[in-house]
Amino acid sequence: MVAALEGIRIVEFANYVAGPYAGMLLADLGAEVTKVEQPPHGDPFRSWETGNYSSTFYSVNRNKRSIMLDLRSPHGLDVARNLVSRADVLIENSRVGAMDRLGLGYEQVSQKNPRLVYCSITGYGPTGPYVDRPGYDTLGQAMSGLLSLVTDVDDPQPIGISLSDHLGGVFGCYGILAGLAARERTGRGQRVDTSLLQASVAFTAENMTRYLETGQVPARATRVRSAQVFAFRDQAGAPFVIHLSSPEKFWLGLLKAVGRTELSDDPRFATRAARQKNREALVEILNASFETGTRDEWLTRLRAEDVPAGPLNTMDEVAADPQVQHLGMIQEVTHPQQGTMRVVGSGIKLGSTPTVIGPAPVLNEHCAEILEGLGYSADFLTGEPVG
Repeated sequence: MVAALEGIRIVEFANYVAGPYAGMLLADLGAEVTKVEQPPHGDPFRSWETGNYSSTFYSVNRNKRSIMLDLRSPHGLDVARNLVSRADVLIENSRVGAMDRLGLGYEQVSQKNPRLVYCSITGYGPTGPYVDRPGYDTLGQAMSGLLSLVTDVDDPQPIGISLSDHLGGVFGCYGILAGLAARERTGRGQRVDTSLLQASVAFTAENMTRYLETGQVPARATRVRSAQVFAFRDQAGAPFVIHLSSPEKFWLGLLKAVGRTELSDDPRFATRAARQKNREALVEILNASFETGTRDEWLTRLRAEDVPAGPLNTMDEVAADPQVQHLGMIQEVTHPQQGTMRVVGSGIKLGSTPTVIGPAPVLNEHCAEILEGLGYSADFLTGEPVG
């Protein structure tokens, strides 16, 4: 079956996470993504752990082609411009102004390729008071308010995922797909801008809108209280979560599961509002119960009462989870040089145009193929045979 973006050509001038993640999402949909990497080592994520083909690299670069181009050299820049002139999409996540200085800015390349959808992912946006600042994931999390919702601001701790980087990639992909759809009507491409700050602020819309309405600043505990969500440990310390939300049946089911049905008449907990107000007292009571059994026992009892509950899984537990395996989220791919590796599958399933999951490229793997496809000789860049 033909993939959804079959025939769409993308050129990626991007390193680390945000730009490559956007490119990978589109490659999963069948787009041909050519990753342009700088000599001598390519994307710095390649060597984030060991060697030049790290798991951090291939986690956001599968299904792509790689060519190494020195954009400071006339030959390298000529090849880059030729790639862009034939592309449907360009993705870049350089600091503001870097692409313009190379002659690869939107105003420059769109003159030759007016159908190009040009996506720029920056730290803070293409203009404004922060335009010259370096932008990294943790700054996007912190300055957007996102980090304040997942850590205790009185004892702040960074979190263990590059959330703003990935959000920048998701919103970049979203904008690119909109640009391609609009091009079908207008015949012209357009510039798409997002940033770690913009994407992360957009992601916090629920909490930001609550602040704009009430004037009260949300913190990590705000939604925890309002949505009646809890995290507990069993007698061995194994963590699990419960999400009661609004339906009263979940609260009553919880009481049945722990054998404390009399608490439904306790004025501290008789209503949802009362439970929110007296959360600490309720947590103390429930902790005492949950510390007397195992996580599996409690989850079995909670599910028997239809209470939304589940284990707080670590990555090894996620990989072994039956439902995760049923969804095909852990897949094996094989690279002819790097061998077989396990990767995370796509977050969507398309009934008629399935996603594609393949390996990431080694550095410069497709140089000869790309050069010859553009009409160059295989040794155009170096004067010596490539590959």
